[in-house]
Amino acid sequence: MAIYTLPELPYDYASLAPVISPEIIELHHDKHHAAYVKGANDTLEQLAEARDKNSWGSINGLEKNLAFHLSGHILHSIYWHNMTGDGGGEPLEKDGVGELADAIAESFGSFAGFKAQMSKASATTQGSGWGVLAYEPVSGRLVVEQVYDHQGNIGQGSTPILAFDAWEHAFYLQYKNQKVDFIEAMWKVVNWQDVAKRYAAAKERGNSLLLAP
Repeated sequence: MAIYTLPELPYDYASLAPVISPEIIELHHDKHHAAYVKGANDTLEQLAEARDKNSWGSINGLEKNLAFHLSGHILHSIYWHNMTGDGGGEPLEKDGVGELADAIAESFGSFAGFKAQMSKASATTQGSGWGVLAYEPVSGRLVVEQVYDHQGNIGQGSTPILAFDAWEHAFYLQYKNQKVDFIEAMWKVVNWQDVAKRYAAAKERGNSLLLAP
């Protein structure tokens, strides 16, 4: 029985147009995201078989595959909900997301400073990767992470709350090789209500993090 399942989109394929075309959303969700879900489930089965047979010759590859596919599934699941056709702009107190807005200002100096760092981190990923805004529980601050593939170059314990997919499959059919243009357009569809909810939940969970003395 599958452990992980492909979540349904919270909107139809055309909801993010013209920023992201319906064709990209359909292929991205139904093919690419689905492949990560299948990969995570397949790897769990292979690890179970290795345990049953006490056969660990492929353990390094299996652990790497699990991290890759599972992280891809998690980041994509966040990514879909981070966007809305009614989004964009910046988080403001009048919209009920003042706590998030204050946290961004405290962590990055200003929203403009955060936006510049997030855009640059996303647009300059070498090869495949993501730009991610994450809650870092040790300092209680927000950080921007430049994630290679799905799982590399991240701080342990940090919780992603906003994800910009910078893999070519996220934009190439529409933006060709202009990744910078795609990242700039992404700011028009950010769902700050969703990001704010994720920030509040991450803060609550982060308080239980146990640090070594």
